[in-house]
Amino acid sequence: MSAIENVIIVGSGPAGWTAATYTGRAGFSPLVLAGELEAGGALMTTTEVENFPGWPEGIMWPDLMAKMQEQAEKFGARVEYEDAVEFDLDGDVKTITTGSGEKYQARTVILALGSAHRKLGVPGEDELSGRGVSYCATCDGFFFKDKEIAMVGGGDSAVTEALFLTRFASKVHVIHRRDELRASKVLADRLLADEKVEMQWNSKVVELRGEDGLEVAVLEDTQTGEQRELPLSGLFVAIGHDPRSDVLGGQLELATARFVPVT
Repeated sequence: MSAIENVIIVGSGPAGWTAATYTGRAGFSPLVLAGELEAGGALMTTTEVENFPGWPEGIMWPDLMAKMQEQAEKFGARVEYEDAVEFDLDGDVKTITTGSGEKYQARTVILALGSAHRKLGVPGEDELSGRGVSYCATCDGFFFKDKEIAMVGGGDSAVTEALFLTRFASKVHVIHRRDELRASKVLADRLLADEKVEMQWNSKVVELRGEDGLEVAVLEDTQTGEQRELPLSGLFVAIGHDPRSDVLGGQLELATARFVPVT
C-alpha cells in the first residue's frame, strides 16, 4: 500500500482534470486515477468541440483533454492509469482498490466518475454489438464506407455524430422518437440540410436482426404503434449516458438518476 495521499481524484474527464488543476494549484499534489482503458472520459469518442470557451475555431475532444491533463500536471498532479474498482470511504482515511489489486489511501477523495453510453435495451442489441451496432461514430464510422446506416437519438451528440457519419455512409437515417430534434438549432439546421440524411420521425427501435452482422432494424411508430423494417448495415446509438456510480457499492446516497451529488 502506498503512502497516504492528500487528495485522490477518480476520473479523467473534464471534471477530473479541473479538480486536479485546482487542488494542484492549492498545493495538495493530487493523484489522478485516470482509468486503464478509458482515460479522458466517455467524450474521448467525440469529434470536434465547437462550444468550449477559448477555442473559437473548435478543438478535437482528445486534444482538449490532453491540454487539460498538461495543465493539471503543470501544477503538480500525478497520474496513474488504473481503474478504481472498490471503495472504502468511511473514516478519516479512505481506501481505493484498483483493478490490479493496488490499494491507495487518501484523506480526501474526489469522485469524477463520469458515465457510460446508454443502450437501447432491445432484442438483438447485445448480440450485434461490434457487428453493426456501435456507440462510437468516430471509432467505427470508417468501416461503413458507402453503406446505409442509422443514428438513434435527437440531441447534440446524436446530431454531431450523424453529421460525422455522412463523410462515409451513402445514407444516414436519423431515428428519433419525436417529430422535432432536441439538438441546438445550429446543429439541427445543419443536419436537416444534409442531402445524405433521411429523418425517421416519431420512431423507436424495438428489435435488431442479422446473422453475421446487422441487417435490419425494426422500427415502431410512437404514435400509431405500427412496425416497419429498415434495412441497414450499421446502427449507431447516442441516447444519453448512465453514471458509473455502481462501483461505489451503495456507500453514498446518490442524487437523481444515480449521479453522485455535489457537496
